[in-house]
Amino acid sequence: MAKYSTGGAGGSAGGNCELCGAEESDLRTANVAGATLEVCSECAQHGETEDNSGSSGDDGERSEQDRKRRAAQNTARVEDARKGDPKHWEEGGTDYEDDQLPYLVSGYGKRLTEARQDEGLQLEELAEELDIDEGDLLAVEQGRATQAGVGGSVVAKLEDRLDIELSESA
Repeated sequence: MAKYSTGGAGGSAGGNCELCGAEESDLRTANVAGATLEVCSECAQHGETEDNSGSSGDDGERSEQDRKRRAAQNTARVEDARKGDPKHWEEGGTDYEDDQLPYLVSGYGKRLTEARQDEGLQLEELAEELDIDEGDLLAVEQGRATQAGVGGSVVAKLEDRLDIELSESA
């Protein structure tokens, strides 16, 4: 079980790592998430390591730069994984002009849900009939068409089929 520092740890003459609890003879002082801890060599990579005198020198500056660089790389990897491969923007560009989402009326999602139910249609039935993605239809019904990137053509098909107004008149 990990032990966390209360600031009273002495030097680094050995003992248990204050981050993971591992017993090690050569502990290092590191700043981990704002806390100064005596840590093992494995856990030292998670913080800014100081030398045994407690002062960080040129190595501290370099490790800070390395830490920031790694953090930026990790953030970029997470964003790429969350959004998918970003290369498609470079190759295909965007299609905002081709299928712009119009300004939608207040309560458009509820209006669509009620109209669909009045017609006695399930989500998947309407999506199949109009040849639109069921996820897009659900996004419109939940009032998140903009966040889901639903195109204006989807809204136009829904308005035509269900004889309702979801977008503001120009």
